[in-house]
Amino acid sequence: MNTRTVYVPTPDGTALATDVCLPDGARLRPAAVIRTPYGRGAHRAELRGWAAHGFAALAQDVRGRHGSPGEWHPYLGHEKTDGAATVAWVRAQAWSNGEVVAVGASYAAYCALVIALDGPDTDGDRAPEADSVRLGGAPDGVPDAVIAAVPALGLAETAREPGGPERLWARAGWWAAHGDRRDSDPDALERALADDPRLLEHLPVARLAERLTMGLGRELPSWPMLWAHRERGRLLALGSTARLPLLAVGGTRDPFAEDTAALWHGWGGPARLLLGPWGHRLTADPAAPPRARVNLGALYVRWARAALAGSLEPARRGVIALGDSGRWHSTGTPEASTWPEEPWPTGSEAECRWAFDSSTGLRLLHGAEFSADPDRPVRSDDLAVPVGGDRADRCLLLSPPLPRPLDLAGAAVARINATADTSCADWAVRLTALAPSGRADPLAFGIVRRTGPPGEAAYITVPLGTLGRRLPAGTRLRAEIAGHHFPAHARNPHTGEDPVTATRLVPSRRTVNPRGSALHLPVVARRRYVEPVPEICR
Repeated sequence: MNTRTVYVPTPDGTALATDVCLPDGARLRPAAVIRTPYGRGAHRAELRGWAAHGFAALAQDVRGRHGSPGEWHPYLGHEKTDGAATVAWVRAQAWSNGEVVAVGASYAAYCALVIALDGPDTDGDRAPEADSVRLGGAPDGVPDAVIAAVPALGLAETAREPGGPERLWARAGWWAAHGDRRDSDPDALERALADDPRLLEHLPVARLAERLTMGLGRELPSWPMLWAHRERGRLLALGSTARLPLLAVGGTRDPFAEDTAALWHGWGGPARLLLGPWGHRLTADPAAPPRARVNLGALYVRWARAALAGSLEPARRGVIALGDSGRWHSTGTPEASTWPEEPWPTGSEAECRWAFDSSTGLRLLHGAEFSADPDRPVRSDDLAVPVGGDRADRCLLLSPPLPRPLDLAGAAVARINATADTSCADWAVRLTALAPSGRADPLAFGIVRRTGPPGEAAYITVPLGTLGRRLPAGTRLRAEIAGHHFPAHARNPHTGEDPVTATRLVPSRRTVNPRGSALHLPVVARRRYVEPVPEICR
């Protein structure tokens, strides 16, 4: 096999730097295409892996990044037209058999998805190459299958939680590392925080880049644009009309886990989901448990072959790892993230209700009334909870020890009967598993923003994400309900102003009524373990 660099033309004449790795031999090949802003050179081993299994493999720097000229405007640039032109270029090569799989992780997953979905271009341009129609009926610039890992689905999806609160830490880190520059500096935010520990407390958030600029030594003019986009769900809506196969890969510890599951759940074509006990780097994370490792490269190749051959069963299939146990649970179509009218059993899964006012559920320790003070927010980077004191900053609850091991696979939800004395309030719920040894391990988290008359009691539903865990006997569950989760999320000012532009902060008094409040967990009632790779590829 050999790798060479070529420059793929786009409709406006910009040529994009692309590494092409071809297998040995002269026969025609399917292709795997990766378009990335993170440097095509990081994918050379991956390209060789695809080529070793008979695929032509390409990694391309997106416009304005690394080796490709032009200007890069994340999510608002030329990803659809440039991607369509690249797929059409691949099909025109003498080594191509016409089959193309678009592959990507994080922003690169967005690049893969946007060319696969039949919707308007984000930048208003069109790729002439994509207008021609293949014999199979699909446009020439549309791939035949998509592998989307930890997908970052758009500006609005990455900037804010589905429930509204702003993702401050993650966006500041990403923009510091990649925004408004041709290359990347992964440690930029850490260095800036070392020089200015209170950097992320800067107000307003919309002008944080002005202070960040001093630590970075460069400007971030696109930072305010990030917060101007609020429309969510564009790619999810387009995915519902898709007919090509999808493999969605994510981690239950990844901030985009719910977007990964939602993409799979709403996809119109054959869809497969793989959720492991991983963070955003998936199995490349050094903390990934050895017993839950999957050879993702081999899985991708096997799935791609089945997808291109049309041999995938049309049913929606998925697997979720039960933590680091090495066990995988098969799941069908997930329930929507809404509050069920009644507890429900769904196949091999059943809802388990943990009432706040029950000795067998979650017992209130303190903080039925607490103060959400943005000047002293509950920290997202500290699992320790305050002991004693007469000024509670959160509601704290604890379960009795589990009498037997518990497997959790699916969506978790908290519903709280609560009151705030401000018209706009964030409600953050953090669930921690306390092992018999005393170790605290994050289990689930959710945050929503509610607006309503001050002092009015309301039932507030807080989705806690998709869980995949095995809890041993003796584990206790600790629940914290707070008004802030900083610096992961921007502080709600409680003045009714947009948290992005607010400069004044005031405390908010909160009340949680245990009566009627409960935690709902997806307990695996009938254990049905599977091998993940065969389940995904059939």
